Amino acid sequence: MHPDPQTLAHIRAARTYHERPPESYLVPYRHIAHLLACRASESPDQTFLIAYDSAGARTEYTYAVFNALVNRAANLLWALGIRPNDRVATLAYNHAETVILYFACWKLGAMVAPQNVAEDDARIAYILRNSEAVALFARQEYLERATRILSGAAEGTGAPNIRTVVQMGGAPQSGILHFGAALEDQSDQFSPPEGLSLESEALLVYTSGTTGAPKGVVLTQYNLLVDARGISDWQGITGNQRLMCVLPIHHVNGIVVTLVTPLYVGGSVVLNRQFQSQTFWQRIAAERVHIVSVVPTLLQFCCEYADAQQAQGKSIWGEGVQRADLAHFRHMICGAGTLSVALAKRFEDQFGFPILHGYGLSETTCYSCFLPIDLSESEHRAWLQDHGYPSIGCPISPNEMAIFDVGGEGIQLGEGERGEICVRGHNVMKYYYQRPEANAETFKFGWFRSGDEGFFLRDARGRQFFFITGRIKELINRGGVKFSPFDIEEVLLSIKGVKVGLAVAFENVYYGEEVGAYVVLEEGATLSEADILAACRAKLTFEKAPKVVVFGAEVPVTTTGKYQRLKLRDLFAPWRDVQFRPQG
Repeated sequence: MHPDPQTLAHIRAARTYHERPPESYLVPYRHIAHLLACRASESPDQTFLIAYDSAGARTEYTYAVFNALVNRAANLLWALGIRPNDRVATLAYNHAETVILYFACWKLGAMVAPQNVAEDDARIAYILRNSEAVALFARQEYLERATRILSGAAEGTGAPNIRTVVQMGGAPQSGILHFGAALEDQSDQFSPPEGLSLESEALLVYTSGTTGAPKGVVLTQYNLLVDARGISDWQGITGNQRLMCVLPIHHVNGIVVTLVTPLYVGGSVVLNRQFQSQTFWQRIAAERVHIVSVVPTLLQFCCEYADAQQAQGKSIWGEGVQRADLAHFRHMICGAGTLSVALAKRFEDQFGFPILHGYGLSETTCYSCFLPIDLSESEHRAWLQDHGYPSIGCPISPNEMAIFDVGGEGIQLGEGERGEICVRGHNVMKYYYQRPEANAETFKFGWFRSGDEGFFLRDARGRQFFFITGRIKELINRGGVKFSPFDIEEVLLSIKGVKVGLAVAFENVYYGEEVGAYVVLEEGATLSEADILAACRAKLTFEKAPKVVVFGAEVPVTTTGKYQRLKLRDLFAPWRDVQFRPQG
């Protein structure tokens, strides 16, 4: 089930950076265990991890303490029969124990296969089987669910390959190994096995596509470290700085940006159980955080919270926090979802902190590009606001980017031409696990094909600034003419009273697909369908403008905040047989 020789050659080309082959490493460490050992030796008393639980209880770990706990966990894994190259699955959430387990797997040379608890049982069971995981570490809250999934009690479930289940958190129970209790019996010394290297597989994360079986993305320890290097170099992150994690650490963004990157530079991280508007700025102030990685949905939540606070005559930052308390804070990293021009402007105007917009995928480890940090304020705002889409910035050091024809013929396009965003470099994944057909298509001409449509423009210095205009599969194909949903959504979001506006391609017998709008209104707004259609038609051609508006209260999103437009298509089924004509 591994890639054929031709595909392997294409993958190798896609993992080459400016003719530097993937085994010509750009990091000075032998593996993640080596990096952690260096930090624990050089800065034993420096804080690495500060973890808050759901009740707000705070726990702090120095590099030395964290390394000792990772060693204990690695010894426990070894005692359980887990060996290098084995897969270890998790059914957990943001918690210090989850982080300790991840690093223990990497120190041992095992591979972490984190599960998204928001997925349904059948999908989790499929991933557990496909990953060939040998152990499942589940938080106490999910033990009953884990038992149901593993036993096959529900249709489409069952994972006979899991031979060990370990409980994390909660009180120890009879008949099941308890992670925290078991660590107490382990030595805090551990020697990584021979053969551990940068090529050891570290993460098996599954894509969150809306159709078809999820694809397992295989990332090596080198992938994680070289992307962390690129992120820290581009962002100017150093060992005296602190990041904060509010994104789920079952996904590469939370793992790479706010766990591996601080470790790489010798900094620290504040780990939150989840994002909470009322404590977000308070925690940044109290912990003297410099940078937070978010998705656009969280920027929206920040703005809405600030509006509510301001309406009550309170600080927009939350109780007890003023702007002066945030003097150390630098900027927001934002990616993974669709950032609109309107939201970018609203957030920066409201809070006065810049958004360092970026782009990347699980298949490219995490981030592949960012807006530069050396832009003047006017340049920064221009790249975010003046081109119809917020720019995702310029390629970071481990990779190159280019635009190719969407047909997959390997024809590279020039400035301003729309095509498929493709990436080539050391942070490109090893391959899709057990998916030879997907590997062959994705690496068809020696670049990683993202499936995203975009273009680039150059600045006065000749730098390429990239833009994403939508998922190629989500483009609206109306009678052979393709429209980007992002174009239409910028117009929807410019309408006062619209909180969320998504352009959706729905089936239509006359044109194959037609343009629909799914709209969530702001509280108190009284917009009608006619109001929204008229506002769109004032700025868009009839062909491109929405023909139908469906109002809703919720939007389907992935756990990283990406809108799932394809899940909205069925809402427009009543208009399948309608031929829409221009009025007048």
